[in-house]
Amino acid sequence: MSTGPESTPLPRETAEMLLGRAREARRHAYVPYSHFPVGAALLTHDGRIVTGCNVENASYGLTNCAERVAIQKAVSEGVHGYRAIAVVGPQDDLDCAPCGACRQVLYEFGPDLLLISPAPHAEEGYSVRTMRELLPGAFEVERLNARAPRG
Repeated sequence: MSTGPESTPLPRETAEMLLGRAREARRHAYVPYSHFPVGAALLTHDGRIVTGCNVENASYGLTNCAERVAIQKAVSEGVHGYRAIAVVGPQDDLDCAPCGACRQVLYEFGPDLLLISPAPHAEEGYSVRTMRELLPGAFEVERLNARAPRG
């Protein structure tokens, strides 16, 4: 399910298209409490795009972030193997980095998954980082198989 390192960088047209799809998804956000709509567009290895938006709840802890909605939709539809995800917040020209929980979930499905986010001061107008860069020291599946010390 995880992505491997890409041999070629993400084409500019693809990054811009994903940002556009994330902006479209953001319009569906349910944010009556924070008024902070977020949209995400997940690119699969086979070229499909799965979108998500944040869905809030009066019990704040039950809120689902756009990134996790996109991943959960993809998994629930049997779509595995992800290449990149674009994330946009309320302002088109500001970075909207995933929260810690989303970073861990995205890392689970691809340490080398590319995160695309607006970056107005960058030459391209967006930045591209890997989940490995955004979450150093992530909790990995190997930790679940670690043996307890004997003593």
